[in-house]
Amino acid sequence: MKKTFSLAAAGLFAATFAFAVPANADLKVGTIDMQRVFAAYYKTRDAEEKLTDAQKAYKEELDQRMDLYKKNLDSINKLNEEMNRPELSTASKDQKGQERDAKIAETKGLEKEIGEFRATREKQLQEQVNRMRQGIIEEIMHVVNDQVKAQSFDLVFDKSGQSLNFGVPVLVYSSGNTLDFSESVISKLNANRPPPSAKPDKSGNAQPSGTNTPATTTKPGGFPPNPMAPRKP
Repeated sequence: MKKTFSLAAAGLFAATFAFAVPANADLKVGTIDMQRVFAAYYKTRDAEEKLTDAQKAYKEELDQRMDLYKKNLDSINKLNEEMNRPELSTASKDQKGQERDAKIAETKGLEKEIGEFRATREKQLQEQVNRMRQGIIEEIMHVVNDQVKAQSFDLVFDKSGQSLNFGVPVLVYSSGNTLDFSESVISKLNANRPPPSAKPDKSGNAQPSGTNTPATTTKPGGFPPNPMAPRKP
């Protein structure tokens, strides 16, 4: 979501732009906090819930396989202990040895299955994250571009963006002449937000979804760590 560049590149861009624009021209500069906009968009929260459900389902399936794997290991250890009993006959030892070898082969197959399951599902989850995030970013940028055109901005900087120079902010300073239109974009994005649906809480009482997370009151810098968060350089 954030387009980052080094301070040197930013300086070069500014110098080039200065030659292209008359010295007495007044530039209309705007700023936007894209991190805040991303966090405040209701579709971001919806996507987070879907991802949480998908991750929960993945964990449940993985736990089932891991439980079976642990039971197999316990069975193998138990068979080894029985085989070491001195009173056990040779025929019984041979039989238990065959059972143990079969259980070992089964466990190795299960171990391979678990590895493949992990790799496949984690790849699917990452693809889902990327797909959802990209879709949300495209919708946000559509509204941002409309706002830029409507307000005739010459330049717009992302307040939450960071350069490649040790994470130094792209927007080092802005005077009172710059206009932050983050709230306007958030309002546009959430204009068609559907009414909250009633969801039961842990106590069994129904409460509206998103009651405690109003879309327009997200604090800058308070973006929660989650898979939907925009990637930093």
